[in-house]
Amino acid sequence: MNDHGWDEDAARPYFFLSYAHTPRSGARGAGDPNHWVRQLYRDLCEAVLQLTTVPAGVPVGFMDESMHQGELWAERLSEELATCRVFVPLYSPRYFNSVPCGQEWHSFTRRPVYPANLDSERTSGIVPVLWAPMSRYRLPRVASELQFNHTSFGPDYATEGLYALMKLTYFRSAYELAVHRLARRIVEVAEETVIPVGRRLDFNSLPSAFDVTAPTKQLRISVLSYHRGELPGDRNPDYYGAKRTDWHPYRPAATRPLAEHAVRLARQLGFQATVHEFDDEAEAIIAGSEPSAPGLLLLDRWALQDERRRELVRRFDRSDSTWVSVLEPWNQDDPDCVERHREMGELSDQILRITHRSARPSFLGAVGGTPGLGSLEEFDDALPRAAMKAKYAFEGRTRTEPDEPAPPRPNLRDAFRQGRGRDGPGAAPFGDDDHSASDLGDRPDHGTPPGGGIT
Repeated sequence: MNDHGWDEDAARPYFFLSYAHTPRSGARGAGDPNHWVRQLYRDLCEAVLQLTTVPAGVPVGFMDESMHQGELWAERLSEELATCRVFVPLYSPRYFNSVPCGQEWHSFTRRPVYPANLDSERTSGIVPVLWAPMSRYRLPRVASELQFNHTSFGPDYATEGLYALMKLTYFRSAYELAVHRLARRIVEVAEETVIPVGRRLDFNSLPSAFDVTAPTKQLRISVLSYHRGELPGDRNPDYYGAKRTDWHPYRPAATRPLAEHAVRLARQLGFQATVHEFDDEAEAIIAGSEPSAPGLLLLDRWALQDERRRELVRRFDRSDSTWVSVLEPWNQDDPDCVERHREMGELSDQILRITHRSARPSFLGAVGGTPGLGSLEEFDDALPRAAMKAKYAFEGRTRTEPDEPAPPRPNLRDAFRQGRGRDGPGAAPFGDDDHSASDLGDRPDHGTPPGGGIT
């Protein structure tokens, strides 16, 4: 065991696969959006195994599947980043917008890299992969400084990216070629560089290596709940803390207060999130003050038992502040919630009548005793949709209106009539009935089917 806590006789993994976790789309029955990354990881491990003498049972690589949650996750990441031989980032627009991915890059590059031989030219332990084409995007400085020839993995790979090669049967042979050459490059870099085991850094305190040129998206997370000193007598205090923002509804599944957990999820989406008490935010929202950022309201339905807060939420609902999305955690494993789920769901429906009516059914459940988000997994699925919904509404609110209205659409009936009598030489050859061709001009937009678009 060395000074870093790593067993020197233990086999070091060849590569660390760094990728941006993709949130679920929200559609019912939607599959795991990170399935294809896992498949790539398995194929890559198999290919590296064929090119090396790694013994059976020894991990070839590492891929994080924990969605950046918990202290044990941070410790495991720190260990893997301090010991792996090669860092393999999956380039995509989402990747360079992810703070945790930037932290992973920063952690790995704290370790020195030496050429294995005097005449070796390799000075980096990073082997980047084009998960999606990046020609339309500006790479951060740390990525643009890497000297790497992506065309060596095949022309289709360089044009389409690895994700497209995996998804489309047409590119199957191109995918297999790209994976083989990627595995070979990983092995070459591992053998041609010496990267000593590094220190296990405090991952959560690391900065991101990515210099984001666009302003970071802001998100205000408000919590409507109790602190322990104001709880009603029929509520279990185990789910509350000294502050209202300490509300911890998914205990013991979650390892930290919900607001803190929400901040971590928001960071994965590229938001810079701050936490506030809704009691302090509500009046400004209701009054229609110009918002500084989109918002999320984490609403504890038990707080609706309080008459003052109930009226506050009712006024918020009537203000139609669409740039603040509402999430209603409701722990299906909490005995209090199980006992009173219908009562509290109906109370929520009464108070948030407008909010529930405008929400998609898959977002907050069926109207009439809305069940809420019954588990941490459901909350994790709902938060990205809620945050983006609030972002779009915020951007729509701040978008400037055109100076002049668009000119009216031409009316064919007027064109036929202008300058002629109804029965004159240029009269329409059709009768004035419901099937008249000239009636098309009276329809606002006969080329667009009704109901098109997103509500």
